[in-house]
Order: sequence, then structure tokens, then C-alpha cells
Amino acid sequence: MSVVKLFDTTLRDGSQGEKISFSLADKMTIAHRLDDFGVHYIEGGWPGSNPKDAGFFEAARKETWRHARLVAFGSTRRAGVTAAEDRNLQMLLAAETPAISIFGKSWTLHATRALGVELEENVQMIYDSVSLLKSEGREVVYDAEHFFDGYKADSDYALSTLKAAFEAGADVLVLCDTNGGSLPSEISKIVTTVRSLFSTEVGIHAHNDGELAVANSLAAVQAGATHVQGTINGFGERCGNANLIPVIANLELKLGHQCVGKEKLSGLKDLSGFVYEIANVATRDEAAYTGNSAFAHKGGIHVSAVMKDPVLYEHVEPELVGNNRRVLVSDLSGRSNIRYKLEELQIGEADSADVGSLVDEIKNLENDGYYFEAAEASFELLVARRQDNCPEYFCLSGFRISGEKNASDNSRNEASIRVEVDGRVEHTAAEGAGPVNALDNALRKALMRFYPQIAEMILIDYKVRVLNEGDGTASRVRVMIESQAGEARWSTMGVSANIIDATWQALADSFTYFLYKIAKVEKVEEIEYAT
Repeated sequence: MSVVKLFDTTLRDGSQGEKISFSLADKMTIAHRLDDFGVHYIEGGWPGSNPKDAGFFEAARKETWRHARLVAFGSTRRAGVTAAEDRNLQMLLAAETPAISIFGKSWTLHATRALGVELEENVQMIYDSVSLLKSEGREVVYDAEHFFDGYKADSDYALSTLKAAFEAGADVLVLCDTNGGSLPSEISKIVTTVRSLFSTEVGIHAHNDGELAVANSLAAVQAGATHVQGTINGFGERCGNANLIPVIANLELKLGHQCVGKEKLSGLKDLSGFVYEIANVATRDEAAYTGNSAFAHKGGIHVSAVMKDPVLYEHVEPELVGNNRRVLVSDLSGRSNIRYKLEELQIGEADSADVGSLVDEIKNLENDGYYFEAAEASFELLVARRQDNCPEYFCLSGFRISGEKNASDNSRNEASIRVEVDGRVEHTAAEGAGPVNALDNALRKALMRFYPQIAEMILIDYKVRVLNEGDGTASRVRVMIESQAGEARWSTMGVSANIIDATWQALADSFTYFLYKIAKVEKVEEIEYAT
């Protein structure tokens, strides 16, 4: 089993993606997580470009790194100055990282148009820069920028730039598909050629503009590359960089290479989610291997087969990458979906004669606009109520919501509510930022008299979806509410032509689910009623 080294550039190239911005503390936190995971190289940034990156390397010098080698990134020397005089190269050395990554131009068009230098001067710039860094005892990762486009335009010149870096002592020659437009067949052919000409390690740095960055990275490894650059979750400029999450999984599970070791693979999903969280970016459910939908089964035929043998519809075991199998309940469900969910949630016998009628009821409800796939708590309550296993924790006697807005643009919303618990009625009122918030506050205030555990529960998300848009303001809507108590989260829903009624359904189910499943409250008569 050959080792493929991982070069993570989430903190540098990844931060150039739109909507991605890391603080210095964020960068340090991610770097330590990558180090713990077993990444070989962590590119921290360009110390000569901004104070944050300079601050990162200053802070990193005081830290202990167990596995990864930190890398400072920069460019070759400027034209017209020696390498020793170049401020950028001096700042790279001042970062005091064991490895340095520098990029140079491989494409004649870039050398003449972007840099405005003679072609021979560009080659000399590469040689001088690598030589200086090697003379200072640093490992040098040379990024041949736009190499594949340059090779296709003028292969002799592109190879001459690699030769300069090689002869100057570069430890790794990284071939960059900077514009992200190459195809796997092109990558494979060109990497094979480079491997036949140079005895040093060859790497790949692919961008995703053709949705091929992962495929191109794998093609490069199959052609002999042993160093792969990319970012966690594919963050990066334009369409992003090669996503190291599926790259690692494919190399380890499909191609027989070692990157971090099989024992680390089960942490892939957590690593992906961790970086999404630090970046404050929503996760991608459809992401390969680690997305919430990666091993989710919806069609009845699929579920029936998976229950017999998961390999029939899963290319790897989800647990290998830290994920888990999910079966969705929807209007596409068959008996297999329902049986699976009943067993999974431990809320009924899988062979219950009621399964068929439950399937029919779900199909009818989804035809009316319900969406159990995204609100499993509502599904569980539906089943529990059919089986008479869900107590009626509270009964609504009525509520009223009022709102007012004056000429000064000030608004006020108030909800009054009457609920009955075990024959006792609580009538209360509360204000809120809007009608939904006011209703939530009023219901919470009323139920707290009976169920003080409700203080642990919060509403964290509220969504409204118009179901029949052609009817305008008379359209039916679906309200989805996500709630949380401690680490537990659950989603409930309501459907109606009246948005307040739909909200009430979802809100009431959310509180009911908490009392039924999470809080495990005592019997009503055993709870002291605060008068």
C-alpha cells in the first residue's frame, strides 16, 4: 500500500472562496483539527499578503504540532531583483515554517501577459527562488501554476519551468490545474509524462470549475502523483478546490492507498462538519460520503433491497466514514420504509398489520402538503397517536393574536392563550417580536406552570413554504419548526391555508414531542401546579 501525502490549503486557498472568512482564532482551531486528523501538510497562508496570515505564523511557532508540517505560501521572486533581495521570499523565511510552497508561471501567456517578463527571465526567477529557500534548509513544494494549460499551449516551455525548479532542489513538483478546465484523461497523460522525466515527487493541485477536481486528483494519483492538494469541503476561489473529503475516502477505500489510515476515516464526517461550522457555512446534504443524504434511501424499492442487503444500494458501508444509513418517509414510501422506521425509532412492531394503512395515510397527507422526510418528529407522533401511545399533554381551549403598527413604524404583537392540562385551565398572554414569537412565548408561559422542564427547550428555526403559488395570499402553506434541548434536535410541521394555524400545528407538535420523547416528565398529577 503506497502512501499519498495530503496537502491541505483550506486556510489559504480555501479562504479565497466567496463567503469564506476565517479569523486568526478560526485558522488556529482548524489547523489543530487537521493536525489531529493526520494531514501531512497544512498551508497556513501567505505571510507577506496580510497581517492575519503573518499573525497566524507568529502564533503557530508557539504551538506544538504532532503530525503536520506547517507551510507558508508565496510566489517566486520579482523580476529585476535577486532572490535574496525579494521581500516576499524574506517574509516566507521569517515565518519559520519547516516547509514553504511557492508558485511560478508555467504558461507562456501568463509569463508575458500577467508578469510582463521575458520567458527566460521567468525560468530564472523560478530557479533563483527555489535555490534560496533550499539554501536555508527548507522543504520546498513548488506549485507549477496553470501547468496543464501551459503544457497544452507549449509543452517544451512548461517542462522547462519544472526543470528549473527540479534542478534548484524542489522537493515536490506540484502540477496545478489552476483554471479547473482540464479533463481526467488529459491529467493522466500529462502527469505520466512528467513522472517519466523527473525523479522527484510529483503532486496535483486541481480546481473544480469543470466539476472534476476530485476526479482529476484521483487520475493524477493513478498516473503516479503521490502528493494531493485540496481543501476540506472543497472551499476555494470560483467553484472551489479539490474536496479532500471524498479524495481521502476514494484513495483509501477504492484505490488502496494510505492517506490517514483506515482508523481515521470514521472521523471524516465530523471533520467536514467541524470546518463547515467554523466557516459558518451550511453543510451540503448531498455531499459524497459525509453528507446527510449520502446514505439516505427514499424509494420503496430501494429500501426493500437495502433491508435485505445494504450493498445492493450502497457503494461502501456508511460507518467507515463516520456516516449512518437513513430511511426517509414520504409519498414514495412503501411498506419497507415504514417497517424500517418503526424498528429504528422503536415505536411499533415491524410486522404490524397497521403498516399498510399507515402507508396510505402518509401518502394522503403528503398529497395535502405534509413532508415527513424533513419532520421525523411529526412522523413519530403520528404513529404514537395511532397506537394510543402519546398522551394528550395539553389541550388548546383557544388563542388570540393581535398586532398593531403605528405611524412611527413601531409594531407590537401579543398572543393570549387558554390551555387545559388534566382538567386545569391556564389563561395567559405574552408579547413577541412577531405573531409567531408571541404565540410561542404565550404557549411556553402557560405550559411552564405544569411542565417546568420546558425551560430546557428552545425554537431554533422557522420556515414557511408556499404550496400552491398560483393562489397568491390564499395559498396553503407548510410551516417547519426545528427545536432543540441540549444536544437533541427535532423538526415538526403543520399545513394549512392559514399560516397561524399551520404554525400552531407545528408548534404544538414540537412541545408535545419534547414532553413525549425528550423530557420524560412525570405524570401531571405528580407535578406541583404553581398557582
